[in-house]
Amino acid sequence: MLATLREVFALHGFGEIETRAVEPVERLAGDSDASKEIYAIGRLNAEEGGDRRAKEAKLGLHFDLTVPFARYVEENQGHLQFPFRRCQIQKVWRGERPQEGRFREFYQADIDVVGRDTLPEHLEAEVAIVMARALRALPLPPARMHLNNRGLVEGFYRGVGILDIAGALRSVDKLDKIGPDGVREELHGKGVSAAAVDAILELAAIQTPDGSFVDLVEALWDHSPIVDDADEARAQFDRGARSLAVLVDAVNAAVPETAIADLRIARGLDYYTGAVYETVLEGHEDLGSICSGGRYDSLVAGGGFPGVGMSIGVSRLVSRMLGAGIATASRSVPQAVLVAVTDEEHRGASSAIADRLRARGIATEVSPNAAKFGKQIQYADRRGIPFVWFPGAGDGTSPDGEVKDIRSGEQIPANADTWAPPTEDLKPRIVRG
Repeated sequence: MLATLREVFALHGFGEIETRAVEPVERLAGDSDASKEIYAIGRLNAEEGGDRRAKEAKLGLHFDLTVPFARYVEENQGHLQFPFRRCQIQKVWRGERPQEGRFREFYQADIDVVGRDTLPEHLEAEVAIVMARALRALPLPPARMHLNNRGLVEGFYRGVGILDIAGALRSVDKLDKIGPDGVREELHGKGVSAAAVDAILELAAIQTPDGSFVDLVEALWDHSPIVDDADEARAQFDRGARSLAVLVDAVNAAVPETAIADLRIARGLDYYTGAVYETVLEGHEDLGSICSGGRYDSLVAGGGFPGVGMSIGVSRLVSRMLGAGIATASRSVPQAVLVAVTDEEHRGASSAIADRLRARGIATEVSPNAAKFGKQIQYADRRGIPFVWFPGAGDGTSPDGEVKDIRSGEQIPANADTWAPPTEDLKPRIVRG
């Protein structure tokens, strides 16, 4: 899976970086509640003949790839060409209770495009298209990308008189968990009027597979309890609606039947400012979003680096694929061929054949012992190696010997400089279950 993701990202010009696993706790936590999730690192200090842990750890393991990426851009801005494209596939650590789909240590795969001062809006569509193509390259059920625009949502919220936009967004982001009644109760507790709550929930219910949502949200604005002097909010709302329509159409034009305009998507994090994305697998919606992200005004504190990015929870996705039988590996080892050994005296001949195959990119193993051929075939079968090569006797008819597909039983003369396994057997693949 990681190789497939890397290949798709590279085809679209995303170069890979790797950042250190350890960051200052202060940088990781910032002003958020993330400190609860950080695995802090303390040194053991000897004192009075015993060991004690440092009272206050100053370093911690990163819990996502965004904070380390922000530091990377900040420290290397003088050497980067903007817009800067990066992919990053690394482990992250998060202090939460392990359960299905939730891990303390797991892989994430991120792509981001960051600009210097400005970032063209079309990159919001490009990032979504790259992720959609990456998911389609994997043996997964169809992925549906639900898209929204924070400008549209925030403009509407301001229009109906909501002052705590961030708080309202966090409440709406819980719709799937606590339902409309739970969201209504939370918003009422934050002082939002009943009429405004009704309008917010009606907005969140709008979902279309194309740009037709624009007519629906404009009609909703017209019959909602809009406050006086809402001209600025209306302008923000209109810009967001137009931008979202362009985004949905662009993604569907590139990867048909992928994008859905979904006005429920809020992404509770405060730093998103434009497009926001959440992706679910058809038939496995209970897994939640497998790929999410959005546009932000500034990656680096102090401003000046707007960007857009998405992240795949790789370990979470793999666990569901395996657990639900969605997909499996074609084999568990890289070797396509096992070269048999006639006897230890002729092991060198077997190694020479293996090296000729390896030189042509065919992963090959030499049998660990010179047991009877039946035993060596059994070894290959248990390892999942599809082909066994029997070295020739040097009689001139087939000097390199013969190769056998141990699945079908077919055995043919072969030349180590020309023979190759079928393309589907050359490397292990992920296949639909």
